[in-house]
Amino acid sequence: MSSPTPGAPSHQAGQAPVESDAPMTPAAEVPAPDPRLLVRERGLMGYTEEFRRKIRGGELGSVPVVLGLIVIAVVFQSLTGNFLTPRNLSNLTVYIAGPGIMAVGIVLVLLLGEIDLSVGSVAGLSAALWAALSVTNGVNDLVSIAAAIAAGAAVGAVHGFFFAKVGVPAFVVTLAGFLGWSGLQIWVMGEEGTINIPRDSLVRDLYGHYFSDRAFAWGMALLLTAGYAAALVLSERRRARAGLPVRPRGEIVLRVLLVAAAAFAVAYMLNEHRGLPLALVIFLVILILVDFVVRRTRYGRQIFAVGGNAEAARRAGINVERVRLTVFSLAGGLAAVGGFFIAAQSGGATKSLGSGNLLMNVIAAAVIGGTSLFGGRGWVWSALLGTLVIQSITIGLDLLGMQSAIQFMITGAVLLIAVTVDSVSRRTQRTAGRT
Repeated sequence: MSSPTPGAPSHQAGQAPVESDAPMTPAAEVPAPDPRLLVRERGLMGYTEEFRRKIRGGELGSVPVVLGLIVIAVVFQSLTGNFLTPRNLSNLTVYIAGPGIMAVGIVLVLLLGEIDLSVGSVAGLSAALWAALSVTNGVNDLVSIAAAIAAGAAVGAVHGFFFAKVGVPAFVVTLAGFLGWSGLQIWVMGEEGTINIPRDSLVRDLYGHYFSDRAFAWGMALLLTAGYAAALVLSERRRARAGLPVRPRGEIVLRVLLVAAAAFAVAYMLNEHRGLPLALVIFLVILILVDFVVRRTRYGRQIFAVGGNAEAARRAGINVERVRLTVFSLAGGLAAVGGFFIAAQSGGATKSLGSGNLLMNVIAAAVIGGTSLFGGRGWVWSALLGTLVIQSITIGLDLLGMQSAIQFMITGAVLLIAVTVDSVSRRTQRTAGRT
């Protein structure tokens, strides 16, 4: 008698096979690794292929604006010979603070797929409120600043209420706010055309204070580099614990080295002039905090969800009205903070602060930096990149002695190019099936 084949079902002849009640144990399912990360593991060739894939798919990211900044620097340096001097670049880091902080608020609004036309008048009104309280009526400077920021946030909440709760289009609400708050700004200023900032004011320090000790700039560069490295490592550890593919270690090291090179180069440049400006420190702190909220919190994910598809977000249980109202409130508060920097730069609060081309420059900065006008796509650091582009053009043309009319035309052309790139990118992604 032959023995049964090992592993074969054993039963007597003429009997039906007996089905076992023991559950079958399927092979452990291993999650398929991200093909993009596998490409990266091939080294330089893999990164090249990934870059080409992103370009073909319309995922341009910050590549156009970074290339634009390089072109701007090369052109103005060749034409003027002093664009890249430590003094000029240090002044640039101060000039971008006010409009840049306001642009952060605009980025949040654009992520919702909306627009806020009132940030200029909110900045002017907040500066006027601070000046009336602190300079004219002698209220404590810090209390006056806090009250003005709270007023800006309240104004933004009013816009958000009419948009989110009542259903008035954001364009109309903020346009009405632009007119109304400008009138209130003039009324708050009263007979005074300008309220000059006292020498001992905290607002003056926002623009004029520098940390002259070289250790401050080097320390800030080290802190930024270490913080970025820690964030990358923690992110990859979370992905590993979740069973998701992680970036190769070489890529992490390369990213940290690039950030370190940029940070320490800026620190060296600042130390060659007057040191680390307080304005740049505050701007960077706001960027980091808002970026963390947008990318690392539930609230930030809700902003992207509402901007991508409000109805789908509502059906997923997101309180769309609350998200919209709070985003407009944040934009108002950030506009108020930006207004202080602009007032400090001009020497005082005026009836015209926030008017002119400030609004258009702030919106243009957010769009040029890479935030989509169509909602649901962008990043907070685009406020920094876009403001750098606009202020670099402005300073470069000033060095060349160009009229303001030329500046307006060039800035308008850059904005049109940025929106065109965004539109083409979205169409390319739809064609590639990525949206």
